[in-house]
Amino acid sequence: MGNKNKTISFRVNEDAFEALQDIAEERDISLSAVFRDYVDQLVEHDGQVEVVPEDDLEAMGSDDDEQTFPPTVEVPKSFIREHERLELEAEHLREQLDEYKGYVNELQDRLEDEEDEILLLDDLDEEDESYQLR
Repeated sequence: MGNKNKTISFRVNEDAFEALQDIAEERDISLSAVFRDYVDQLVEHDGQVEVVPEDDLEAMGSDDDEQTFPPTVEVPKSFIREHERLELEAEHLREQLDEYKGYVNELQDRLEDEEDEILLLDDLDEEDESYQLR
């Protein structure tokens, strides 16, 4: 099954609708994109999303420095270096794989070309000529 988009519809009062339109215009996106962003956040955080006006958010941030928006995560430099190293190694392995595939194809082509040059020992017995193996 593919990932099919579904339509959700509901009603809001006129004031809420105008507020949502203002949000969409402020962010320079469509009104449906506002809802998609909200739904994506809601799903991503297992329903633990709270919509807070920016003024309240700033007040919350001054009381508690741990609550910032957007949330940030510190990643150790060693993790980033390891990730970059693994990406380079994966790229190198892909290049090697391509080289090996090319070599196998070349060997298969040579084998197909040399297929007619195979001498069977039974055929040698029937002929009067002598052969020397090297």
